[in-house]
Amino acid sequence: MIPALLSIIVPVFNSSAMLEELHTSIQNTLEGKQKFELILIDDGSKDGSWKKIEELKNKFPLTIKGIRLSKNFGQQNALLCGFSFAKGDAILTMDDDLQHPPSEIEKLLQAFEESGADVVYGIYNTKKHSKIRNAGTSVLKNGTKVFVGDNGIGSSFRLMKKNIVDQIILHKHQAHVFIDEILHWYTEKFAYVKVEHHQRKSGKSGFTIFKLIIMYFDIVINYTALPLKLMTWIGLISSLATFGLGMRFIIRKFFLHLAPEGFTAIIVTVLFSTSLLMFCMGIIGQYLYKIYHLQSRRPPYSIDTIL
Repeated sequence: MIPALLSIIVPVFNSSAMLEELHTSIQNTLEGKQKFELILIDDGSKDGSWKKIEELKNKFPLTIKGIRLSKNFGQQNALLCGFSFAKGDAILTMDDDLQHPPSEIEKLLQAFEESGADVVYGIYNTKKHSKIRNAGTSVLKNGTKVFVGDNGIGSSFRLMKKNIVDQIILHKHQAHVFIDEILHWYTEKFAYVKVEHHQRKSGKSGFTIFKLIIMYFDIVINYTALPLKLMTWIGLISSLATFGLGMRFIIRKFFLHLAPEGFTAIIVTVLFSTSLLMFCMGIIGQYLYKIYHLQSRRPPYSIDTIL
């Protein structure tokens, strides 16, 4: 299926130096071949990105829509905001740093037409991130594959049918939005195409290892019951071990007439059991916080300005 209108959604964070080149490259790739709209969401930038979006909007009022969020809400929530404004039959998401070459959009459109898939992912031959960033991303993807249950294959360079995006929009009151996981709730029709991945043109990525770790734990807490299952198994194993240890002391006391010794052993046992209880209470607290967050219906984003 060839979309009558393609909506391209780009979350923008401190990338004013790259926006004009990004638009020019998209225009050169699609002009005369595919009708498109470009939705730029400024996610709390501090470097003048919004001013650049305003300039582009004034030059190209028919193809560009600018949305400014009131603060930084994160890439996933910025995309969720963009979905609400997309008018196209198909929606493409990509990064603002030109690491996703706009010239590769044609590959996604071709795979979209030929495969009939609901979602087409652009998968990279080689990522041009730092080794530490690549390692962190690999751990995140493999972790979601094992614990969340998807195939661990995906990227932020993706093309989706409008009806799938409409389903994702319904998650606007969810405590944590992770689009790749939500997509697996609504379809099994995925296609993958190899694309290039370039070096970042300017500036520094907003994704740090720390943020990747936080994202990973948010996914595990929000999309699985794994921590609660671990608590159950840890509690069961600890109970069995404690029961066995208690039986050993009873046998030594009444049959061998040997009293248990060791103040250090008692202290270690008490501290270990206390720390284990605190750890389990922390996990339960996280789930309770997520429930509170969901019930409070705090919006995932707040819009300051629309162009």
